[in-house]
Amino acid sequence: MTEPRTATVSRKTNETDIHIDLNLDSQFDQKIDIDTGIGFLDHMYHALAKHSGWSLKLRCKGDLHIDDHHTAEDTGIALGMAFKQALGTPKGIKRFGSAFCPLDEALARSVVDISGRPFADINLGLKREMIGTMSTEMIPHVLLSFAFAAGITLHVDVLKGTNDHHRSESAFKSLAVAIKQAVERTGGNDVPSTKGVL
Repeated sequence: MTEPRTATVSRKTNETDIHIDLNLDSQFDQKIDIDTGIGFLDHMYHALAKHSGWSLKLRCKGDLHIDDHHTAEDTGIALGMAFKQALGTPKGIKRFGSAFCPLDEALARSVVDISGRPFADINLGLKREMIGTMSTEMIPHVLLSFAFAAGITLHVDVLKGTNDHHRSESAFKSLAVAIKQAVERTGGNDVPSTKGVL
């Protein structure tokens, strides 16, 4: 049986104290336990883990008495680090993934390349200032932080929708489905690149 791809990351700064346990291969026995101190961010990470087939434990104690910036950014970074560590050398995976996911009137598209070249183009088109206690400007920043720490190429576009909660959640769900596709094992052991390395 193929070993599950797992990682544990602890990241502590003067602004946040984060611990993550991640298993990329828990589709049939998922355990998701998230507490960042920001309810809507927890909701987004839960959607990401659920639809990626991950088990994820994420704990963050951040300087929320200042604002949500450091907690949102740093959890994105730490989760990207954990993803990269769990994936290891990207051999025997599909590498590319794409998905459309709706949530009622909202529709999002995500395209992922496990490229080793960090890049993110995130267009959510959010209009509200806040969703719950989270500033909407930080929602795309979380995705960007994750992509750069994970070393992946990421394009996320919300194509339509009138409700910012729905727009955001459809984005995270489409990302989850795209990532699940990209890291799917092919049964081989080759590096999916003409360069021979990623």
